[in-house]
Amino acid sequence: MALGSATLGESGALRMDPRIKPAWAGAKVAGPAITAKCGKADNLAIHVAVAENIIVGTVLVVDATNPPELGYWGEVLTTAAGANDIAGLVIDGGCRDVDGIEELGFPVFSALVALTGAGKTKGGTIGKPVTVGGVEVSQGDWIVGDTDGVVVIPRKDLDKVLDKGVARFESEQQLFADLKAGKTTIELLGLDPSGLDKK
Repeated sequence: MALGSATLGESGALRMDPRIKPAWAGAKVAGPAITAKCGKADNLAIHVAVAENIIVGTVLVVDATNPPELGYWGEVLTTAAGANDIAGLVIDGGCRDVDGIEELGFPVFSALVALTGAGKTKGGTIGKPVTVGGVEVSQGDWIVGDTDGVVVIPRKDLDKVLDKGVARFESEQQLFADLKAGKTTIELLGLDPSGLDKK
């Protein structure tokens, strides 16, 4: 079973701010994080992180907030990332070339779309903790992104969150079955409507 971000977010995963959204409809990604932080208006750190990736299926998680309104990621980096086994990108900053990224099927979750490019000469970090979407992310933390948003599962909490996520998923499957059988959410969830002002 594939556990979505909403299920995991209700099971102990850390939820990124809703401003971090899929750049194209249907984007989904899950995998361990590799981290980078951009220098001011510069994406050199991203280029190096992509070029030096050695683990298949990683998700690049980038702090590009200084300033965010630039296209730190586009079709060129998407092509490079796909060729070097990176599964997707989560960036607190801008991306561009969205149509091309979607055509390549590469999952990108970003704070915004911006067409002006960034420099490629200075600053930044790779492999150190970053804050993205209001959540601190360390190398190796697990990332899950889909239509509902992006969550982070710290490495030390992975088994616990997954166990809770599976239990929640199974409980919801039973809930769906009961609803289809004619029961109501009022009954099944133990809701008390007595405080409502009804005609």
